[in-house]
Amino acid sequence: METLWRRFERIVVFDTETTGIEFGKDRIIELGAVVLEAGRECAEMDRLIRLPEGRTLPPFIVNLTGITDEQLLAEGVDGGTAAREFCAMLGDERTLIVAYNAQFDLNFMFYLLSAYHLVESLVRPRFLDALTVYRDRRDYPHKLCDAIEAYRLGDEAVNSHRAVDDARATVRLLEAMAAERDDLDRYIDLFGVHPKFGVSGARISSVTYRPQPYRRTIPLYERRDAETAAGGGV
Repeated sequence: METLWRRFERIVVFDTETTGIEFGKDRIIELGAVVLEAGRECAEMDRLIRLPEGRTLPPFIVNLTGITDEQLLAEGVDGGTAAREFCAMLGDERTLIVAYNAQFDLNFMFYLLSAYHLVESLVRPRFLDALTVYRDRRDYPHKLCDAIEAYRLGDEAVNSHRAVDDARATVRLLEAMAAERDDLDRYIDLFGVHPKFGVSGARISSVTYRPQPYRRTIPLYERRDAETAAGGGV
């Protein structure tokens, strides 16, 4: 990951578990992150977040994550506490935020942070979507568990559907993809989207979105460069 470390002093890799997939309606129930500096993990957070009074977890989410309503009540913190802890990890403008399917997680983070007037914390960092990189490397399917299997990371990474575990799995995946071809810096603020359905959720103003077909021909960043050269803009 030398190309990233030449540009950034800190990399924050995070993941969320949520009550569903509807931004602004569903809630984050677990927020996990690891902080990397000089190529090594130096900090982590793993917080369960209580739901508003009267709300309970859908059975599907309990089965998927193993998180229960009883756990949230006994171990969870309020959203403001989790939001402030996450923001404290971000540092300055030389911070890169990474997630697997970052568009999903960042949309949920926007709603969480905006509720506590902290959304400005997302202005300075840059963003990298590990899923976009993986789509350029391997054929469908593209879940995190598929990426772990494709890069034979099963002994050191697991897609457990628990936030901090999945954040660490994403770190291992980034390292494996960089060892294969270290062009990760070319994907900064570049998210691939479904060619038919487009962007899911709100667009992030600093991110360039490009259709990413399942048939891999050229890297997505070369597609962007070609469009820019042809006058398509960014």
